[in-house]
Amino acid sequence: MEKRKKYESIMRKIAENYGYREIQTPTFENLELFTIKSGEDIIEEIYAFKDKHGRDLALRPELTAPVMRAFVNECSVMPRPLRFYYFANCFRYERPQKGRYREFWQFGVELIGSSSYLADVEVILLAYNIMKELRLDFELKIGHVGLLRHLLKEVEDEKASRIMRLIDKKDIKGLEEFINSFNFPSELRENIYALIEIEGDREVLKDVLNLVPEFDFSYLNDFCDALDSLSIEYSLDLGIARGLDYYTGIVFEAYARSGLGAQSQICGGGSYRLAHLFGGQDVPSTGFALGFDRIAEICEIEAEKKGTIVIVNIGYEMEVLKIAEKLRKETEKRVIVDVMKRNLRKQMSYANDIEADYVLIVGEKEIKDGRFGLKDMRTGEQKTLSMEEIIEILR
Repeated sequence: MEKRKKYESIMRKIAENYGYREIQTPTFENLELFTIKSGEDIIEEIYAFKDKHGRDLALRPELTAPVMRAFVNECSVMPRPLRFYYFANCFRYERPQKGRYREFWQFGVELIGSSSYLADVEVILLAYNIMKELRLDFELKIGHVGLLRHLLKEVEDEKASRIMRLIDKKDIKGLEEFINSFNFPSELRENIYALIEIEGDREVLKDVLNLVPEFDFSYLNDFCDALDSLSIEYSLDLGIARGLDYYTGIVFEAYARSGLGAQSQICGGGSYRLAHLFGGQDVPSTGFALGFDRIAEICEIEAEKKGTIVIVNIGYEMEVLKIAEKLRKETEKRVIVDVMKRNLRKQMSYANDIEADYVLIVGEKEIKDGRFGLKDMRTGEQKTLSMEEIIEILR
């Protein structure tokens, strides 16, 4: 748990340094909040139920929709852009497997109110720096759903959405079967397959230009210029679709290079428009979510060990409690006292079992003289010292 707290504190610190403020939303939400955003199919993937009054509720499967609901209801008149971050548990109804649990934790941000490429750059830079600070070995892939949507502009919305979801899932066989089920233009088919296979550095945009010559690439070029100037390591992957309809432009994903097997994605995000679905204005936003549990599995940063002091004594509990309180305030160390009335040998054995750093010995003579035995459990050295000297050593 100490390691998870360490990783969380790193994420929080970096987000706050970028000007993001924490937001908390309810664990339960109206089911409609998620079906509006993701469609009725999501009901099979989440914990959905009726409460005692027959209302359809759900345990939140993610945080973007709840944050945007909070924005629409409570924050829409605040100065823009708004910068929020969150760290919370989410729930999915599916078979647990390595790196994929029914209850899982996400750390993420939402930047609300800007349609500039600079907003996408900031959010990606923030995610990138968090993963770098955690010393993760990852690859960052960036796409633009606007390109696929541009190719599919003549296809009816429902079919286009289905195609986007199949591409997002990398289900090429399912995509082929679906396209073959209706009159889909052969040239468009070839262009889509060619586009989603394009991956590499920004030089591949020349190939994309040949496929979608009428697309305005100025946003994408400015965006890539900014990433390059910041020395962010990334590759373009035009097969990233983020299959939900509300994504509008830049999308990105990060994958761990080792340690997670098939469930290697540790970050996902992009630009979107969602507020209008919840009764608000049509506001541009961008954000990401980090899979905290997966990151915790592969992050090798050790938490700083807080020193532990065990006070051993026989029959002087009231004095020991006072000494313990003084040490906690003066040294900010873990100070443990015996609450089981064990003998001296068992107390020393306990201190050894929990790998305490020091043992403070308190007895009648020590209390009378004001000098106590302090044993360094790592070296075995023991000294008789005043309380002031002990505090100085332990600080």
